[in-house]
Amino acid sequence: MENILSIAIQKSGRLSEKSLEIIRSCGIDFASDSRVLREMASNFPLQFLFVRDDDIPGYVESGVADIGIVGRNEYDESGKELEVVRDLKFASCRLSIAVPHGFAYKDLSSLEGKRIATSYPRILSSVLGRYGVKAEPVVVSGSVEITVQIGVADAIADLVSTGTTLKANGLEEAECIYRSSAVMIGRPDMSDGKRAILTRLLERIDAVMMARKKKYILFNLPAGKLDDAARIIGGMKSPTVTPLMDRDWVSVQSAVDEERFWSVFEDLRALGAEGILVMNIEKMTE
Repeated sequence: MENILSIAIQKSGRLSEKSLEIIRSCGIDFASDSRVLREMASNFPLQFLFVRDDDIPGYVESGVADIGIVGRNEYDESGKELEVVRDLKFASCRLSIAVPHGFAYKDLSSLEGKRIATSYPRILSSVLGRYGVKAEPVVVSGSVEITVQIGVADAIADLVSTGTTLKANGLEEAECIYRSSAVMIGRPDMSDGKRAILTRLLERIDAVMMARKKKYILFNLPAGKLDDAARIIGGMKSPTVTPLMDRDWVSVQSAVDEERFWSVFEDLRALGAEGILVMNIEKMTE
């Protein structure tokens, strides 16, 4: 279907929820019935395929789907030669080495000659090879944490969030060796028609992602302090300035980076800004 772009998304779980959330934020309407494995958007040429996350790279490579949203860990582990269209920067996780209590871990060289249980042998082997460490990956599809207790492995390499499961199985996180987040992958040989639809989708996603990193602020300021305020705000080309009835004061509007917001807020207050209003931004471009 030349005029429709198909996207493969994990059928359930946190990654699925976040993926569908960002697409909905792009103004794209679709039904959400967990029993349906294929769905069409009602107001955008986009077809959804709901599948297992580890199947997504294969579906994209074979052309069953044009693009897919998947954890970078699943994509890298698949070894498929696809295009990483966007790093979506959600569903972050880390792949870490975990060892039993009492294991004298110094660095990766401590794993020389050891058996390491993992569901990600390709990533693990790549990291070990980079540091010249020779160890034996033991491929396990699930319940990696128990392998040390039952004598299958000497250590593990597994995805870690809080570390609670590791502790429950007598393990401790020793070193993070790989970080992952959700990425959109696509076929490099996509047709011009599908590429045009993808460009439209990416423009919307970029606008949503940029807005989530910004706060919109509006405040009153003594007119003589305007240049100082502009330097504090930074970022955008120029803040919007509106005269007030009191000619010694102006109203200023601008967007600031979320990570810088509190320092900007404090500096503006010290400069004499009053009536500071702060608002979330739904979508934006620069």
